[in-house]
Amino acid sequence: MADMGSFREAVTAWAAGGPGDPPRELAARLPVRVAVLLEGPSDAAAVSALAASRGRDLAAEGVCVLPMGGAMSVGRFARLLGPPGLGLRLTGLCDEAERRYYTRGLERASAAPQRFFVCAADLEDELIRALGVTRVKEIVRAEGDLRALQTFLRQPAQRGRTSQQQLRRFLGTTKGRKIHYGRVLVEALDPDRTPAPLDGLLASL
Repeated sequence: MADMGSFREAVTAWAAGGPGDPPRELAARLPVRVAVLLEGPSDAAAVSALAASRGRDLAAEGVCVLPMGGAMSVGRFARLLGPPGLGLRLTGLCDEAERRYYTRGLERASAAPQRFFVCAADLEDELIRALGVTRVKEIVRAEGDLRALQTFLRQPAQRGRTSQQQLRRFLGTTKGRKIHYGRVLVEALDPDRTPAPLDGLLASL
């Protein structure tokens, strides 16, 4: 049976040069109405966790949460999924440093750039600020990563960085860690402490 995961895989293959018929057929069959374009899987984990915490099933609502494998891919995905392609409504989340890629890619696809939500540095930075350094360290301990964090903090490269900067770097040091903590940190948020870009994105869907 077709599901949103199948559509996501078909779109990713299409963006890599594969055929366009499978995603077109799946989009009509599901149906899909919105594509959430995200830089990577850690962002997707955070968005999905927030939706679940608020009792929402995005796939059932016709929303495809789609990690693109990097901000520079946004133009290609917007062209395939937006007005020139499947005609879906586009939204998403990006880092401030990548805003220009989103703006340019969406303009070229005749999509609306104002529907995208921008994190000051990145989503991990937003989550650490929302939770606070002390709470994030408690979560790292609860997840069994305290020793790894302590080892990381002893590295000379971490001297002179703030605790928030150190934690942000730590989350990206091991494959899969950002994805794991994208979910775990969101699940630890108080409802009124959700970072504005993430909260705005979900409210827009």
